[in-house]
Amino acid sequence: MFPFGGVPVMLLGALVAGAVLAGAALLATRRLGWRAAWAVAALGWTLAVIALVTLIPAYGAPGIVPAEGRLETCSWDVGGPAPTGFWIFASGQRLLNTVLFVPSGVLLVVAATRWRRAWLTIPVGLAALAAYSAGIEWTQLVLARIDRACDVTDVVDNTTGAAIGAGIGLLLVGVRRLLR
Repeated sequence: MFPFGGVPVMLLGALVAGAVLAGAALLATRRLGWRAAWAVAALGWTLAVIALVTLIPAYGAPGIVPAEGRLETCSWDVGGPAPTGFWIFASGQRLLNTVLFVPSGVLLVVAATRWRRAWLTIPVGLAALAAYSAGIEWTQLVLARIDRACDVTDVVDNTTGAAIGAGIGLLLVGVRRLLR
């Protein structure tokens, strides 16, 4: 079996996604303006990084997960399946899940304020980020081979991080407008 995964694969994926999205931002700058083009590209990059961190096996290919060892439903335990820590940071998994979505929330607001209907775009964007998180958890459940656990608490933590990021984004946009 071809071993796939680990931190080097995640970093390579982040670099490739960054290069592709930087090129897209350069192409879109004329149409959207530099701030919106780069904010949209950076938002796309944060979503790619989230997918890489959450869907690529942490330590390489885990091998085969037997059918009897596979979870049939997501965990509804508060705190998740690994409440004592996560494989990258020494801090708790819940904090990491929250922090992971903060940049996406900030960039959502920065990108959305380019359009007149930002008051509608921002809540819809937050709902889309929550749905993205739920989609990741569903993928973790369905693809047991990646050796990740589906946990509804992660969706709550991720959505909280996106909302915190949106709040920070609103503050940044407000300060920018005051300084103008």
